[in-house]
Amino acid sequence: MPITADYTRIADEITAEVRAGKLKPGDKLPSITQLAAKHNVSPSTVKQVYVRLEVLRVIWRHQGKGAFVNDPELWMREP
Repeated sequence: MPITADYTRIADEITAEVRAGKLKPGDKLPSITQLAAKHNVSPSTVKQVYVRLEVLRVIWRHQGKGAFVNDPELWMREP
């Protein structure tokens, strides 16, 4: 069984929560420090998570305010 990088695993978990409706558009995600503590990873790993999710358009970030869930219509469409 292949080992998945922490940042990929955490990003996939957050994406699954959005798909399941546990996280709604506009919901604020935990701070980098909070999410790092929750998953027992370094803050730099969480930064990778947020960059990955932002590139995939699952979230958007606002400097000084945090990371927020994007509208799934923007990224869940079939190509």
